[in-house]
Amino acid sequence: MGDAVGTFSENTTLSKSMWDVLFVDLADPRTSSWFLMDNPLPVIGILIIYLYSVKVMIPNYMATRKPYNLKTTIMIYNIFQVIFNIILFREAWLMWIRYNWFCQDFDRSNSPRAMRDTVAAYLYFLNKISDLTDTFFFTLRKKNNQVTFLHIYHHSLMPMIGWIMVKYVPGGHITFVGLLNTFVHVILYGYYFLAGLGPEMQKYLWWKKYLTKLQLLQFLLVILHNLLLFFGDCGFPKWTLFLILPNTVLFYYLFNDFYNKNYIKPKHDVQNKKK
Repeated sequence: MGDAVGTFSENTTLSKSMWDVLFVDLADPRTSSWFLMDNPLPVIGILIIYLYSVKVMIPNYMATRKPYNLKTTIMIYNIFQVIFNIILFREAWLMWIRYNWFCQDFDRSNSPRAMRDTVAAYLYFLNKISDLTDTFFFTLRKKNNQVTFLHIYHHSLMPMIGWIMVKYVPGGHITFVGLLNTFVHVILYGYYFLAGLGPEMQKYLWWKKYLTKLQLLQFLLVILHNLLLFFGDCGFPKWTLFLILPNTVLFYYLFNDFYNKNYIKPKHDVQNKKK
């Protein structure tokens, strides 16, 4: 009995030790006490609730109900996102005008500039959580056709990538993703706001398909930029490549497939009908 208790105690100690190594020893001490940053369980919990809500609970609730009219709420949300992303893009640009674009380590100090970069990375993470609201709007308006695998995968993954960034490397080379992503989102949510003004705006929104092209360009630039880190030696952790590169390649494939299905294939179908 004593041996069993001793073995259990050793395993528990080892388990706690691994937990401490992962989420204390390897983490950036500047961010560990911030909201949601102590360990990944709160964010994982948010994502589980998110997935259950948009895939099961809300669709079941809405099955016998009419779609909600959320126009005003969505318009306010889109403006909020435009402003939020403009602020984040400005912060990211202020980083990159003094960064080495080819290979950039991050400042681990508590200097005002380093802390400003760290706070900007944290706000970017919070923004990725706020992005989840999009899916709730779709399901409450019974636009379930827009809750695609691409949409769910993208919205579920980005908060976790943001959390890992803030927990371990809140600055430096990896923030290039945020620089591009916030710029794209300013345009994206600006488009959503204009589209929500009514049908009379549609003639001014001919550039819709170019939004996806812009996103594809974003992914290509992120891939290229991360490959530069692979060949560089600036001190920035190269393990981040295994986090960013595979997902960016997959994002490119999924968005390219979306573009082909929504813009290339319909165009070919129309041309074939004319023949």
